This record gives sequence, structure tokens and C-alpha cells, in this order.
Amino acid sequence: MEAATPVQPVERSTGSETIADLMGLAVERHADRVAVRHKRSGSWQDVTYREVGTIVSEIARGLIDLGLAPGDRIAILCQTRPEWSYCDFAATSAGAVVVPVYPTNSPEECEWVVGNSESRMVICEDASQVAKIVAVRDRLPDLEQILVIDPAGAHESAVAVDTLRERGRRRDAAEVTERARAVTRDQPYTFIYTSGTTGPPKGCVLTHGNYRDMITMVEAEGILATTPDDDVVYLYLPLAHSYALLIQLICMDLGVVLAYFGGDTKQIVPELMEVRPTYLPSVPRIFEKIYTLVTSAAEPAVVRQATEVGVQVRELQRAGRPVPGELQAAFDQFDAKIFANVRGAFGGRVRQATSGAAPIAKEILEFFYAAGVPVFEGYGMTETSTAATGQTPDDFRFGTVGRALPGCQIRIAADGEVLIKGPNIFRGYYKMDDKSFGAIEDGWLRTGDLGSLDADGYLTITGRKKDIIITAGGKNLTPANLENDLKQSRWISQAIMYGDRRPYPVALITLDGEEIGPWAEQQGIEDRSPAALARHPQVRELIQGVLDAVNGRYAQVEQIKRFAILDHDLSQETGELTPTLKVKRNVVYDVYADLFAKLYE
Repeated sequence: MEAATPVQPVERSTGSETIADLMGLAVERHADRVAVRHKRSGSWQDVTYREVGTIVSEIARGLIDLGLAPGDRIAILCQTRPEWSYCDFAATSAGAVVVPVYPTNSPEECEWVVGNSESRMVICEDASQVAKIVAVRDRLPDLEQILVIDPAGAHESAVAVDTLRERGRRRDAAEVTERARAVTRDQPYTFIYTSGTTGPPKGCVLTHGNYRDMITMVEAEGILATTPDDDVVYLYLPLAHSYALLIQLICMDLGVVLAYFGGDTKQIVPELMEVRPTYLPSVPRIFEKIYTLVTSAAEPAVVRQATEVGVQVRELQRAGRPVPGELQAAFDQFDAKIFANVRGAFGGRVRQATSGAAPIAKEILEFFYAAGVPVFEGYGMTETSTAATGQTPDDFRFGTVGRALPGCQIRIAADGEVLIKGPNIFRGYYKMDDKSFGAIEDGWLRTGDLGSLDADGYLTITGRKKDIIITAGGKNLTPANLENDLKQSRWISQAIMYGDRRPYPVALITLDGEEIGPWAEQQGIEDRSPAALARHPQVRELIQGVLDAVNGRYAQVEQIKRFAILDHDLSQETGELTPTLKVKRNVVYDVYADLFAKLYE
């Protein structure tokens, strides 16, 4: 077993001790600063901390008027928007436990989360989300009330949040303050249901202390300024996920502007240029898309050369050393032709971005660093209250996910599994005690991830224990690295390796529709429908070339021998992707079992 990383103490801030009183203190500290920036009718509008505080208090009082008691669970079924945060802080201030539900969930998936958590109330975004709950309401005995943010067309049983605010105004605001002050650090703050790549979601019980300490850990890394005169964070990630939830809490704690995306994922890049954030939390897919966007006009060899030159210059600058004239001249040329466009795609002000929830290729990280938009990986899981490691511009190592956050400890088990200990470790799975006892042993969380620690404490994740492929010849293969290399291609959206107990690995490929269509037109291919392109010989030849180049980086036994191209992409709606766009490997293996089998004929 590798030695554990040294523990740095968590020095708790002088502010809130629980999440319940975080909003009240944020209003006192930041008052007339802008808290929320959101798009309405095509223009960006600002809401101050004082105004947010008023909205939150009115909703909280309305919930109390409806009979919400301390410790009650209340679900939120809504995409990322300011009202999600208002309702979240309101329920928390009233002493309730918030249960986020992914807005992409089916009625049956909503039934599981709302039912398993025994939620008494559920706040829905609009009529379509209300309809999901109404469809399964007869199987939810604990559910007493449905609330709706946008009431137009919603079922008559749903109470509008605006009506709830009116009820709240008739009650004393001191009730909310008293409720918030009564909450203790060891009480549950939220049940977050892991989207999981196997089995039904499990409700992680996370306490106020878990998240208060997690906020402090991340703030100690200095990702966001403690005196944020000009910091803006752009948030499109689902607030039902722990990653987005943590970002929301940190912004409110520090007084940072949180800009919510307009609701259309296709508009993320245009909105980045409008909002001009200083910090961007994201999953790898967005960085991969921007990488493709800004490098598509350049030859791969030119991109590699630009990256090498850019990294050299940035490292010399970071070390405070002079840049040789010839190197600077080469950098200036690449900066004008490529790097300036990269910075522009992010809005021109990004000081740092963080990629989480899934692996990202080292080459992409190095490219963005060279361009002046440093993207760093962090690592954690819902069970660690979002994070366990992090990187900053002053402390990073590409190819790793950084070092343990202050107060967190990491070690590697004899079989290579990553173990984590710290005040951010969750309290088990709700109503699944048998599973939680297996997950935590002597205070160490068994993450299920495989990794290694270097001499300086940097953690490298090499794969998931359950994702290891053991070929018929007994060779252990970790699919993530090869899959990520394939996804660097502008033509490939997803790549899934298969081959457990088979003689060699094969792969399922999905095409990037935004890239393959224009390419096919240039090639004079008339039928550019997804089904036709998936079968077209020129497309197969194109993908084979990508595969050959990637295979060349790996040993013969690890190389993918055959592949199939799907005529559609994977999606959340079909259950093949999680809300953070991770592939549900077991689902893909089951759904396309016949296709995989044909690759061995």
C-alpha cells in the first residue's frame, strides 16, 4: 500500500458553520453586490445579494406556511437557473433537506428519487416536469405538495412558487432566521442521488458540516478571489450534480457573480463570449468541443508545434525566467493565428477553468495552457461532497488530478484502489446501510477508482475497477486512456471499448454530427444522413485512419482490432449517458450486445 498524502488542517472560515445560515450571512456581507446574472428575453439581467435574500426568505416562509418541518425532504426537479438556487437556499434556510432530481429523468426515475428519499414536497420547473410527478403520484405516499416555478399549463394540483412567496410575506422573517440557527453541522444538508453507471441511484447523505468544510477546502486553493471585485463564474452544469452545487455555494460564500446559462446547451460558447467569465467549471465534453472548434482549421502538426512552443513560454513565464527572442517570435505567431481565437472563444477573461466528472486528454489540457486558458483537473465524487483533489495555476501537473485538498488524505490500497479520508466524506446511502458499510472502512472511503500517487503527492487516476477489461488471454486493459485518445479526433463524439473475456478489444464509435456533415459535403457525399454516413466507406476509412494513429501509441495486445459506427449519438434520454455525459458502460454493452458480437464474427 502506498503511503498516504500528508494532511493539512481545515481552517474553517469565520463565516457560516452550516449551509442553512450561509445565505443570511452572504446578504449581510455582500448586500448590493451582484449575486446572479441571468438571461431573460435575450438580455442579461442582474440580481443583487440583498434581492436574492428577499426572494429566498419569502419562499422559505411560504414553505413553512405550507407545513414544511425541519428535517423534511423537499425535491427540486428543474434545470440550472436562478430559481433552482432560490428554492434550494429557501428550503435549506427553513431547516429542510434538499433532494435534487435531474431534469432529464423519466417519470419512473423521478419516482425512485422522490419516493426513496420520502420527500414531502417537490418543486418542479414547468408543466412538463409537473406531468412527470403527476404520472407517478399514486405511487408516492409521502408526497403532499407539488410546486411549480413556471405555472403555465401545469396540473391544477401544482402551487405556483410566486403564490408561495405571497403566502410567505405574511409571516415573520425571523422564523427563517431561527430555523437556520437551529441547524447543526451533523444534520443532513442534502441527499444527492448518484447518477451511477450501474443499478438504481443511491442517495448520498451529505451533512452541513461536510459541505461547509468542503467550501473551506476549495476556497483555500484560491480558485476564486476572496475579494472578488470582478470575478464572474459561468454555470451550465446541472445543479442536481454535486459539482455545480459546490460552485453555487462557493460563489454565494465569497460574493462572486454567478451567471446562469440561458437553457440551451448549443448556446454555451456564444454565451461565454457574452458573459466573459473569469472562472469556468465544466465537464470534458465542452472543452473537447471548443478544442475542435478552434483547431479545426489548422493541421494537426501545426497544433502540436503551437502547443509545444506555448507550453515552453508559459513555463518560463511562470518561473520568472526570460523567454529567448526566437522562442518568443514563434509564440507570437502562434498566438496571433491560434491562441487569440482560443481566448476569445472563452470570452477573453478566463483566469482558470476546471474539468471534472470524467477524464480529459492531457494533450487538450496542454493546448489550452499554451493558449493562456489554463484548464486543470480535479477529482472527487458525490461521496466526498464533490471534491478531494485540486490544482491551481501555482500548483499543477498535467496528467494528474492534483494533490489532496487541505484536510483531505489519500492513499492507494494494495490492489490499486484510491482511498480517501477527511471531513468531507459522506454519512452513507439513505436507507441502504448495507451498501454504505462496504464503502467506508476505518474512515477510509473506497472510491472504486484505480490510481497512483507520485513522490510529490499528485494523484493519477488510471481507471475504474469495474471497467477493467480482462481479455481471453488474461491481459488487463483499462479502456479510458485509449477511448480519450480517440475522442480527441474532431470526427468522433464517443468511443467505447469492449472485450472482456474476448480474444481482443473492439470499439463502438459515434460520429460528431457538427463536424462529419461539413466534411462529407466537401467529399461530395450526397446522402449525408447519419445512417448513410455511418455506413459510407469513406467515413469508415476516415475513422480507421484515426484508430490506426491511436493504436500506434499502445502495445499490440491493447490495440482495438475492429470497430462499428453507430448511426446516432449516445444520449441521456436513452439512458446511455449520465447527466454529466459519462458513458453508462453497462447500458451500452447491453443495448448493443448484438453489434459487439458481430465484431467477433
